[in-house]
Amino acid sequence: FIIVFQGLLWSVIDSSALCNAGFAFTEEPSERAGKSDGYCSRILRAQGTRKEGYNEFRLRVEGDPENYQPGSTYRVTLYASSPAYFRGFTLIALREGREGDKEEDYAGNFQIIDEEDTQFMINCPPAVTESTPRRRTRIQVFWTAPPSSSGCVTLKASIVQKRIIYFQDEGSLTKRMCEKESLFGETTEKPLLDCCACGTAKYRVTFYGNWSEKVHPKDYPRRANHWSAIIGASHSKNYVLWEYGGYASEGIKKVAELGSPVSMEEEIRQKGDDVLTVIKMKAQWPAWQPLNVRAAPSAEFSVDRTRHLMSFLTMLGPSPDWNVGLSAEDLCTKECGWAQRVVQDMIPWDAGTDNGVTYESPNKPTVPQEKIRPLTSLDHPQSPFYDPEGGAITPVARVVVERIARKGEQCNIVPDNVDDIVADIAQEEKEEDDTPETCIYSNWSPWSACSSATCDKGKRMRQRMLKAQLDLSVPCPHTQDFEPCMGPGCSDEEGSTCTMSEWITWSPCSMSCGMGLRSRERYVKQFPDDGSVCTLPTEENEKCIVNEECTLNSCLVTEWGEWDSCSATCGLGMKRRERMVKMPPPDGSICGAEVLEVEKCMMPECHTIPCMLSPWSDWSDCSVTCGKGMRTRQRVLKSPVELGECTEDLEQVEKCMLPECPTDCMVSEWTEWSECNKSCGKGHMIRTRMVKLEPQFGGDSCPETVQRKKCKIRKCNRGGGQGQVNSDEKKRRKEAREKRRSKQGDLPQRTCCKMRPWSSWTDCTKLCGGGIQERLMTAKRRLKSAQLPSCKDRKEIRACNVHPC
Repeated sequence: FIIVFQGLLWSVIDSSALCNAGFAFTEEPSERAGKSDGYCSRILRAQGTRKEGYNEFRLRVEGDPENYQPGSTYRVTLYASSPAYFRGFTLIALREGREGDKEEDYAGNFQIIDEEDTQFMINCPPAVTESTPRRRTRIQVFWTAPPSSSGCVTLKASIVQKRIIYFQDEGSLTKRMCEKESLFGETTEKPLLDCCACGTAKYRVTFYGNWSEKVHPKDYPRRANHWSAIIGASHSKNYVLWEYGGYASEGIKKVAELGSPVSMEEEIRQKGDDVLTVIKMKAQWPAWQPLNVRAAPSAEFSVDRTRHLMSFLTMLGPSPDWNVGLSAEDLCTKECGWAQRVVQDMIPWDAGTDNGVTYESPNKPTVPQEKIRPLTSLDHPQSPFYDPEGGAITPVARVVVERIARKGEQCNIVPDNVDDIVADIAQEEKEEDDTPETCIYSNWSPWSACSSATCDKGKRMRQRMLKAQLDLSVPCPHTQDFEPCMGPGCSDEEGSTCTMSEWITWSPCSMSCGMGLRSRERYVKQFPDDGSVCTLPTEENEKCIVNEECTLNSCLVTEWGEWDSCSATCGLGMKRRERMVKMPPPDGSICGAEVLEVEKCMMPECHTIPCMLSPWSDWSDCSVTCGKGMRTRQRVLKSPVELGECTEDLEQVEKCMLPECPTDCMVSEWTEWSECNKSCGKGHMIRTRMVKLEPQFGGDSCPETVQRKKCKIRKCNRGGGQGQVNSDEKKRRKEAREKRRSKQGDLPQRTCCKMRPWSSWTDCTKLCGGGIQERLMTAKRRLKSAQLPSCKDRKEIRACNVHPC
């Protein structure tokens, strides 16, 4: 932001205050006013001593960011170090290199926090100044950064203290910030150009989840955390799967809220020729596991000249409607070729269909639906990604897209590198193995050397042996296989050198306190041309230290014991070793040192006769009728017993998700019965109860929330009883009345009193869920001799606001 003053910007202040403060002001020359063209033209210059490089006063953006995130809001503080103070100030934000003569020169928007301290300058609205000139040591305002492509912004402040003016072009009263290079996911506003590449390309997309309690500890859901099934496509620019600023389709809503990709896949397949490949990957439960426990999910897809974009999404579960993904990633290069590798770190985005702010917020649809937008660290204080300093959200995932093959004649004008050549001639993925089950072969031999002796394309061969043919009427396929290869001399490295992928990022440290281990992995992209085994390491480990000052320093452990034998007699297995805690921490806390280590071990290759298995059966129905359940599928062993024991799995189990289970309405207990609404005769009483939970997903509707029953207190007295007393009693009462009248003298000869009209009904005691209203009728004039019930105050009660909350 630029708080810029050609002189010192100062608000118009009451003249008496200026005299008391000892200030003198003169208006800017008319040429300056003319240059400003009327915008912020009434700029006043303070006359006084000007100091440069003075550090008692400082302008600070909370978090001290070097870059701003477009559209994000930051807290800006102007303060004085004790014992200094200031009476007045001015703050402006300008685009870099602008003079402030025009409205478009100003960058972003200020927001007032305390109106008693700050206000917008009357004759220059973009500027913030003091409300009243008084001694102060600190003021705060909010500043919202401008939209993307606004460039660098400079924030400057001026300070007035007595007769001294502090102003700096550089230093503690100036803050320069440039637009932050966006992480993936913060914008999809990129032009989609026509693709000029030839042929087609095949890619592998790999999803590395990094959403874990260690990396994102605030309110992390320890139970049921997962990534939903990944769904996407390679497509043309005529189809938008999802984008920032757009609205979520019904398919995206189902992925975002329920993690179900079914509707999204249907939407994609309905796009016909605009889609080349549907991309699908399984869900991941839990959300994060080390790569040596669970491999990162991946899928392969193809692109061509018209369908050269790739999009996908997956939900963070549980969450209201939060996802990550790529939107319209263009794999066609400006040089008319196909991109070799794309790596993107991803932050979560909001689908705009649910109003929740925490991972496990109750379902609350957003009405009307909002646009898809990236989450920020300033969205809501209860958000798990909230940061009061407005910092960037730590990425929750990384996606790697790598080209693995090209087909057809290529037309890019940039010369191929070795990786391109290898990808060009790499063997295309074979169709499903059509070898009859009655043919049993040995393993394939290593590949032979390439038939070409120069740096040119050739062929190489491998062989296998037919060990058994269980049905002579069914022919067995060939026992030789060929594929293209490159001769020696195509690389500076030896012909037997492996082509390896880049290392993926280091895993989190195995310890949360003290010294631990972290690892990283890579894989073989191209095996040696001579068919030899690749000996380069695919995994690396190194020590890491987290918080050396923690209690682990006082926890004593023994040395590591010897490794156990490998758990497998052949092939890949696991081995472990242990150590003991010699002395726990003196403060009684749990020792944080690892006491068990497990790692992979490789034994000689297992040589077993392949099992003959039937195809997998269809998946069974989900074990539940709603919510999360399990489903299974089976296959049958068909190999003859004499061929040996088969260790293949015959049953598989996976999780399944059906629509949410119905939730019935829940109500509170009944309140006590109210008083009878009549003081005599027949009336009624009521009682109410509250709706605690509305029915969801087709659950039972709510029962009644108000009940009424009759009540009878006593019979009302109507003018002498009408047969309720005998004649003697009537006579006695008449004599008593006459006696009282004689004592009253000139008072009106009346035995009752006048009543005022009914009052208005009182406010309802509850806004919803059933409340009570009352009204009163009071005596207008009550005589001492009037003792009849008709002279008593009356009260009526009725139910109100009986609708559910």
